[in-house]
Amino acid sequence: MQQVLEAISDPTRRKILDLLKKGEMSAGELGKHFDISGPSMSHHLSKLKAADLVLANRRGQSIHYSINTSVFDDAAQFVISFFQNKKEHAEKEESK
Repeated sequence: MQQVLEAISDPTRRKILDLLKKGEMSAGELGKHFDISGPSMSHHLSKLKAADLVLANRRGQSIHYSINTSVFDDAAQFVISFFQNKKEHAEKEESK
């Protein structure tokens, strides 16, 4: 979970994920939306892959990226349960 939170803490990576919501894209297609170098884009994509937020599929000489929705489901469940537990704890404290 720490890798997921670290990966989505960066605005560039959040924008990459937002672009991938529309569908699979190659690194070159993604790069057209940013004013960063190829190595910087590669670094951001590596962070997203390490957190398992994106899947990479090689097609010929290009790599196409897509969102790994199962990890997003897990992260959403974590956040929901975190705040539910926090709310339940606050309610118990108030009832004392």
